[in-house]
Amino acid sequence: MTRFGYTLMTEQSGPRELVRYAASAEDAGFDFLVSSDHFSPWLTSQGHAPYAWTVLGAVANATSKVELMTYVTCPTLRYHPAVVAQKAATLQILSDNRFTLGLGSGENLNEHVIGEGWPSVQPRQEMLVEAIEIIRALHTGDLVTYDGEYFRVDSARIWDAPDGGVPIGVAVSGAKSIAQFAPLGDHLITTEPDADLISSWDAAREGEPASRKIGQIPISWDPDKDAAIARAHDQFRWFAGGWAVNSDLPTPAGFEGASQFVRPEDVAESIACGPDLDALAESVRPFVDAGFTDIAIVQVGDEQQERFVAEIAEPLLEKLRAL
Repeated sequence: MTRFGYTLMTEQSGPRELVRYAASAEDAGFDFLVSSDHFSPWLTSQGHAPYAWTVLGAVANATSKVELMTYVTCPTLRYHPAVVAQKAATLQILSDNRFTLGLGSGENLNEHVIGEGWPSVQPRQEMLVEAIEIIRALHTGDLVTYDGEYFRVDSARIWDAPDGGVPIGVAVSGAKSIAQFAPLGDHLITTEPDADLISSWDAAREGEPASRKIGQIPISWDPDKDAAIARAHDQFRWFAGGWAVNSDLPTPAGFEGASQFVRPEDVAESIACGPDLDALAESVRPFVDAGFTDIAIVQVGDEQQERFVAEIAEPLLEKLRAL
């Protein structure tokens, strides 16, 4: 059975609100929670970017059953992989083994802030390979020294390492990234409902244990359909650029410029908007049909978030599970 998650969208809500939404999402019956890990919002109108790892620590304390996940963390520029390994290990212990570490090669928006530049795709993926190797090694609890092309680790040990380490999901977008990361990761993460990605991932894993296939899709629920479209346009029109564009723009101002000609009706064609729960659920069907095991829902904007989680999530989950 497909499992459905709720997205803690750090770009559109403050830290206290996110923790409150997380507890309500668990009560509503979501199977897992995913958190974005951003230094900046995509657009200025979103208005937030709290530190995801502090939020997740508070969420681990505020919940008891729901699984947790980063969607996704870049462990190569803003964070050194050894630091990510320590954070993930601590969160796994705090959450009683409910945490999955979602990793990706990152976006310029979040990583340029440390002033080290923004590499092209190939070195970003090579850096991610080394980062995963370091994180895996440190999660054994052993003493680790690593001398790679991009990273070095000198006599490091995670002193509070969870038994069995931390499951790792890796964001992929095509054949080359699947070939690189399927042997290194436990679970697939992608934003496109593409069945070929899933079959290629399974083939590249060469008989390894079955893995989760984790996707994410935005919706904009509101009793007023026009208000739902307006909010999606105001806060999520950046989504229309696709990841080839989204990964390289450096600032919210850049996303403002790149999305200035995206119309409300364009957004409404790509994001289900309004009060019709059947239509909202149906927009998720391509992920279900493609074979995704886990699908995280993003309710666009903070304006209706509390009501969405408290009143709408349960009946929507019933319709999603009926798919």
